[in-house]
Amino acid sequence: MTNIMKWSPFFEPFEHFDDFFKDVPALSVKNQGLIPPVDMYETKDAVIIETPLAGADPKKVSVEVENGVLTIKGSCDRKTEVEDKNYYRKEIKSGQIFRQISLPSRVDDDKAEADFKDGMLKVSVPKLAEAKSKSIKINVKKED
Repeated sequence: MTNIMKWSPFFEPFEHFDDFFKDVPALSVKNQGLIPPVDMYETKDAVIIETPLAGADPKKVSVEVENGVLTIKGSCDRKTEVEDKNYYRKEIKSGQIFRQISLPSRVDDDKAEADFKDGMLKVSVPKLAEAKSKSIKINVKKED
């Protein structure tokens, strides 16, 4: 009888390193869900965020802006998946969508707008006017 040893390119102490994170939902790679990529840029008047959400139902996506942080939540369900398929590749993911991004400048959270077209979500958040510094004249009082 031959004993087959699992090949491990790392030192033995790190063999079960991934097991440490499997019970922590926020840190588990398997439980992260879908994290869509984003493009973020600014115009003269707004910060624009664009993200592809192909396959997502816009009615199941929520967009919130609070304290300069954009949060995108939703779900992407695949109804065509069949268990008895013999996959060569299975790269299209489905499940919960979650992405949170700090916006780079002061924005007006209440006036944010979101549009969904051709599988692309576009969020526009108006920038607030920059506070201008104010010069204050110092009055010098003479002592009597």
